[in-house]
Amino acid sequence: MSNYEIRDINLAQSGHKKIQWVKHNMPLLAGLEERFAKERPFEGIKISLSVHLEAKTAYLCLVLAAGGAEMYVTGSNVLSTQDDVAAALADSGLSVFAYHGATEEEYDRHIEMCLSCKPNIIIDDGGDLVGLLHTKREDLATDVWGGCEETTTGVIRLKAMEREGILKFPMVAVNDADCKHLFDNRYGTGQSVWDSIMRNTNLIIASKTVVVVGYGWCSRGIAMRASSLGAKVIVTEINPVKAIEAKMDGFDIMTMDKAAPLGDIFVSATGCCKTITVAQMMTMKDRAILTNAGHFNCEIDMDELEKTAAEKKETRDNIMGYKLPNGKWINVIAEGRLVNIAAADGHPAEIMDMSFAVQAMSALYIKDNYKVLNREVVDVSDEIDGKVAKLKLKAWGIEIDKLTEEQEAYLNSWDV
Repeated sequence: MSNYEIRDINLAQSGHKKIQWVKHNMPLLAGLEERFAKERPFEGIKISLSVHLEAKTAYLCLVLAAGGAEMYVTGSNVLSTQDDVAAALADSGLSVFAYHGATEEEYDRHIEMCLSCKPNIIIDDGGDLVGLLHTKREDLATDVWGGCEETTTGVIRLKAMEREGILKFPMVAVNDADCKHLFDNRYGTGQSVWDSIMRNTNLIIASKTVVVVGYGWCSRGIAMRASSLGAKVIVTEINPVKAIEAKMDGFDIMTMDKAAPLGDIFVSATGCCKTITVAQMMTMKDRAILTNAGHFNCEIDMDELEKTAAEKKETRDNIMGYKLPNGKWINVIAEGRLVNIAAADGHPAEIMDMSFAVQAMSALYIKDNYKVLNREVVDVSDEIDGKVAKLKLKAWGIEIDKLTEEQEAYLNSWDV
C-alpha cells in the first residue's frame, strides 16, 4: 500500500514530466527498459529500493517494473525526496513510502514499510535497508537473495559487516564499479554540489577560498569544479598518498585547523564523522558557508553546533545561520545533509544513466547468481562494467580501436 493517494493530480503530473525529461537523457536505461519489457527477467520478484527519490531514481524503478518486478520504494534522506516524483511513481502503480521533510522517526518507519513485503532483492543507498534487516527486523530478511549498494558510505558499512561475519546475503558494491565512481562520484558530485551551492547562495565562486575535506573521487570532482569556477582550493586529508595527489593536481594541502580561518566555503565529502568541528568553526570567517556532500549529516558536527550556538535563524531558503559564542555567524546549507540532493536536483541525468545501468544489471546478476554467491561484498563484474562503458560510447556515437590478434598475443606474452 502506498503513502500516496493521488488527490492532487497536478502533483503527479509534475512528477511525470520530470521523469519523461530524464528518460530522454538516459539512453542506457531506456535500452534496458525495452529489453526488460520483452524478456520480463524480474517477473514475480519483489525489489525494495531506498535511493534518493527524485526523477532519475524514479525512472530506474520504472525500468525494473517494466521487467516484471514488484517495486517497493522509499528515499534515502529525509530532504531528498521530491513529492511530485514520488506521487508520479505511486500513480504508476508502484508502492511508495516517502515524502519530503519526514522526521527521523517517519523516515525509519518508511524504511520498515518498504521492507515489509519481504523482498527478494534490495537496492540500497547508504545501507539503511541492510542495517534494518540486520538489527530490528531480521524477520524481514528471510527471502532476501542479495542486493546492490549505491554509495561509498554504504559500501563502508557493508565491508564492516562482512569483516564481523554478520552479513546475511551477498551485496554488490555498485559504487566501486569503474562506470560508477569514476564518473558519478567525480563528475556528477563535482557539478551538482556547485549547482546547489550557487543556486542556494546566489554568490560568486570566483575569488573565494574553498576548503574541500578529503580527496576521494567525490572530493576530486568538487575541487576540480571549484578551481574551474575561479576559486582558490585548499584540500585537507588524512591519507598521505591522496594528499600528494591533491598537491600535484595544483591544490594547497593543510590541516583543517590551519584551513578553517582561511575558507569562505567548506565542502566535506569523506564518509566520516566530525570532519568539521565547532572548535574549528570558532576560528572561521564571519558568515563562512558550510556544506556536506557525504551521505550522512554527521560530517559537519551539527549536534554540537546546535548545542553551542547562541542563536540560529534561517538566513535564506535552505540555509540556516548559527551565531557562535564569539559573535560570528556560520551558515549551513540543507541542515548539513547532502547538499547536492537535499537542496538541489542531484547528479545530472547522463551521469546517473551509467550508475543506474550498473544498478539494474547488478540486480539481474543477483537474481541469476545468488545461489552460488557467498555472504560477502561482491565486486561488479568486468563484463557489466565493460558493457555499460560500450553502451555509453555507442549512445554518443563514438567508436574506439580494437586490439589486433597480433597485439593481443603480444600483450599476453612474456617473451617479447
